[in-house]
Amino acid sequence: MLSTAPWSFIGCGPADPLDDPAGAHDHAFEASEPVAEAGLAAEANFASREILRGLSFPTRVVWGPDGFLWLTERVGKRVVRVRPSDGQKTTAVTITEAYQSGGQDGVLGLALHPDLLQGKGTDYVYVSYTYDADASSAVNRRTKIRRYTYNPTTQALGSPTDVITGLPGSDDHNSARLLIGPDQKLYYTVGDQGNNQFNRKCLPVGSQDLPTASEVAAKNWSKYAGKILRLNLDGSIPADNPQIAGTRSHVYSYGHRNPQGLTFLGSTLYANEHGPKSDDELNIIQPGKNYGWPHVAGYQDDQAYTYNNWSASSPTPCASLAWNDYTPPSSVPRQQESAWSHPDFAEPILTLYTVPNDHNFRDPACGSSAYICWPTIAPSSLHHYAAEPGIPGWEDSLLMTTLKKGAVYRVTLSATGDSVVGEPVVHFQTTNRYRDLAMSPDRRTIYVITDTQGNTSGPTGGATTALSNPGAILEFTYTGPN
Repeated sequence: MLSTAPWSFIGCGPADPLDDPAGAHDHAFEASEPVAEAGLAAEANFASREILRGLSFPTRVVWGPDGFLWLTERVGKRVVRVRPSDGQKTTAVTITEAYQSGGQDGVLGLALHPDLLQGKGTDYVYVSYTYDADASSAVNRRTKIRRYTYNPTTQALGSPTDVITGLPGSDDHNSARLLIGPDQKLYYTVGDQGNNQFNRKCLPVGSQDLPTASEVAAKNWSKYAGKILRLNLDGSIPADNPQIAGTRSHVYSYGHRNPQGLTFLGSTLYANEHGPKSDDELNIIQPGKNYGWPHVAGYQDDQAYTYNNWSASSPTPCASLAWNDYTPPSSVPRQQESAWSHPDFAEPILTLYTVPNDHNFRDPACGSSAYICWPTIAPSSLHHYAAEPGIPGWEDSLLMTTLKKGAVYRVTLSATGDSVVGEPVVHFQTTNRYRDLAMSPDRRTIYVITDTQGNTSGPTGGATTALSNPGAILEFTYTGPN
């Protein structure tokens, strides 16, 4: 059985938090506290075990048509396959050229072609990773998406083909969720690169910047930070992508911070993303829409968040300032959310969690790791749980793994899928950092991968780096009534 205990999480962002706008929830729902009781009570209907541990920062996990779990190891720079029954692990490929520095870079996203092992000549596996584009001693991180061909005889990935190169890359907020949609297009999330915070405080956030036609023609993708991209499987720009500001590019939506989860329900695309100190978001992604970052976090309600633009500090230059996550120096411009407007702005259908302006972000329960107690859960993936067969009562919901809470949050959707019903329910809470999950074909077993190290909380709250199951695959199998 799994051990359970407290947890912690490596910081997620800058700025301040935010609350609930007057009249903003005619079409949206703001969660207050998750219904932990319901989730914990249901755990009696699950058997749990650790399949294996010692993985090198597993980042994405996908159930393969061969009955294996396919994973990327961010720091290990590998794609591996694990047999769930006994934890047998084989390496499909090691990507030696991937650049990994100890931050959030390395081998990242993973997507299996829907026709993998179907005898159709498309035994393709797509992987994203950061690389150093500078041949000198300097480091110039970029990200690429590469396609490999899987050989079931050798159980190895080969014939590498670069789908797209030169995407923004960083040691922070790469996002890197890679997904093949029902339209046979690649969807890929690019975070804001962690700009405007910590050691990148003097770099402006580019989430609102849009590529020009000349930049697209030159394959200059530098303005793709803070975007969700849509690509043809060969990396080209789909002809039906939205024209934004007069230019058609790979950009499908923009104004994002750190979207780490993507999933489809029919043709509807959902994404979640990390908030700064509050207001993790669950969004319905519509082509060409603007999701507000960095001007808005969560709802546009002037609650517990202002856009503090460190790069524009004047007269004191940003480089001479010390980072402060709570009170920026007077030279740093501060903007209320209501001071910004955009005709294509789209609000989330859920925030986790919105708080008032007087919220205390220095909870002594978390000591020097105060960010662990901030009203965010750090959602690290998003998966649609379809209708039956499966686990009774879970149909038509969204599952998200969380880094700070070491739990799976289940959010029930309305019949139309455009809003949230009730409160999120917490499942499988342990003292870990949950990075991603996969489901067995009958959806009665949930496989969760955990970070190898880092800060988290857990069932008892507070903050800790003592993870119960570091670098592991955890299995939760439903054993209850149908």
